[in-house]
Amino acid sequence: MQKKSGKMFTLGRNSLVSLATALLLALTSSVAANPVSAQSASTDTTAETAAPKRGPVTNLPLPRYVSLKASKANVRRGPSRTHRIDWVFTRKSMPLQITAEYGHWRRVRDIEGAGGWIHYSLLSGVRTVIVQKDMLPLAVRPDQTQATAHLELGVIAKLEECTLDWCRLKAGGYKGWVQKTDLWGVSAEEIRD
Repeated sequence: MQKKSGKMFTLGRNSLVSLATALLLALTSSVAANPVSAQSASTDTTAETAAPKRGPVTNLPLPRYVSLKASKANVRRGPSRTHRIDWVFTRKSMPLQITAEYGHWRRVRDIEGAGGWIHYSLLSGVRTVIVQKDMLPLAVRPDQTQATAHLELGVIAKLEECTLDWCRLKAGGYKGWVQKTDLWGVSAEEIRD
């Protein structure tokens, strides 16, 4: 129902269908008349999704992984000290994923998806990962079965280098290679030298 000059009038169902059909035909003929603009519009959308998102403060890729520098860090509901504390991270060197930036604040999440906003001074660029498989063999070389040690579920290890499928870790004085799929804190397509 619409009001016009103080009087009410109703659009009938046939009128609405006719209006929707006319709009659809106008849109279709517009795209058919100018296929180049329709193609460039779809190409622009594809280009936007293909390009990695960058943080507005650091111009670094988002999302990205970092580690917790402090042994205790307040995680807040918003990007300021006035926002309520939702979590307190207490595991130094724990890997975190940065998903957003605002001034000196970074929105992070942990392996369980818990997170919020944390001051950037509490984060480190030193890369660590969490082992997601119990008794994970630390191999001498990629694709080998000979293990120098076994890592328990939940162990935090320093990330050294990665190929497409394997990562070299350092944990508890041991070094070795593990499959990337058994780790949290490194993206599937990430390669490190």
